Amino acid sequence: MKSLQQMALLMLVGTASASASAQELNQADTAWVLTATALVLFMTIPGLSLFYGGLVRVKNVLSILMQCFALTCLMSLLWFAVGYTIAFGSDGVEQGAFIGDFGNVFFAAITMDSLNGGIPATLFAIFQMTFAIITPALIVGGFAERMRFSAMLLFSAIWLIVVYAPVCHWVWGGGWLGSMGLQDFAGGTVVHITAAVAALVAAMMMGPRRGFGKVAMPPHNLTLTVAGAGMLWVGWFGFNAGSAVAADNSAAMAMLVTHLSASAGALAWMAMEWIRHGKPSVLGIVTGMVAGLGTITPASGSVGPAAAVVIGLTAGVVCYFATNWIKNKLKIDDSLDVFPVHGVGGILGTLLAGVFCSTQLGVFSGNGFSDGIDSIGGQLMVQATGVVATFTYTAVATWVILKVVDLMVGLRVDADEETQGLDLVLHDERGYDL
Repeated sequence: MKSLQQMALLMLVGTASASASAQELNQADTAWVLTATALVLFMTIPGLSLFYGGLVRVKNVLSILMQCFALTCLMSLLWFAVGYTIAFGSDGVEQGAFIGDFGNVFFAAITMDSLNGGIPATLFAIFQMTFAIITPALIVGGFAERMRFSAMLLFSAIWLIVVYAPVCHWVWGGGWLGSMGLQDFAGGTVVHITAAVAALVAAMMMGPRRGFGKVAMPPHNLTLTVAGAGMLWVGWFGFNAGSAVAADNSAAMAMLVTHLSASAGALAWMAMEWIRHGKPSVLGIVTGMVAGLGTITPASGSVGPAAAVVIGLTAGVVCYFATNWIKNKLKIDDSLDVFPVHGVGGILGTLLAGVFCSTQLGVFSGNGFSDGIDSIGGQLMVQATGVVATFTYTAVATWVILKVVDLMVGLRVDADEETQGLDLVLHDERGYDL
């Protein structure tokens, strides 16, 4: 009897120790996610700011930089106030299928000692904040050079709360898509599809820039764009590998496949231009890189290196044709090609994650299907459901938000203001004084 009591006591102590260790701070994981958080913020300011800034005309460069900078500030405060709790709720509370509970308004349930797995809850909150910052900033490319600054701020604020935070909950916060088994490691649906669909809807609702299709609108400074592209590439390691929320094998593989897909996407786009136009362009190779990065994002925790190369090559070719089709055939002025690069890439990557996660593809095998799914067809069905649901909800909600904002402050600058350029009209400054 005494020996049984001793065994029971040892089991209780062991269970308590295991529970305690599960809540212990992991310093390696914490150090990596701290680094990843800085990298993802670096993607927006200055990475995306410079990438977009170089692509617009000289009279609008400051407006792009201002929009990205202001969004960084505004989205940070909104995420703190209400965005985080809608997306992730609070610990110890059963989460709903569509939005989180409101126990973390103003980070009310987060203290300095709170943990989220092996990292501080404060760190998880700010890591996710950087995703909430860059997603609305991506949308800027769809309506660049023609939206009022006040309208941009109001639209982005409402959009974060109504679109981004709920979709984030669906996938990562315990919502219905995550429960179905959707594989979206770092934001194919949450970031790229939502931002790209919103950009497309905005471009269609606002109409093209004055002179679109009649007057050449080349990038004014590709040097800025290439510098920004390099920052995006480096920052994307924090975006994808950081989404492992640990310094482990998963993070290392995510970093590797991210790099390979970016390289393949860049070369594929370059090759398409070289074949079709006789010369490779700098703009083409950096756009292909972004396509490769955006497409691998949802699959970066699911696939291996060989599949990543296939995904990157596919992204470079498919997004290249999508860009030409939307601009030249459909005549939609998605100013900086947000939808054909991020949207098409996000859709493609989310679907291909459902294929290459299979462990039965030899050298192209991945990490396996989600729990309860035992075939490529079954996983693809879940992936397609995630794509369709995210696309549809984002499109409808974005249209409604834009209508409301248009009634409140007006979406677009007038014709004379657009001709002068947003730098002078909205900010009374010039990007260059040479």
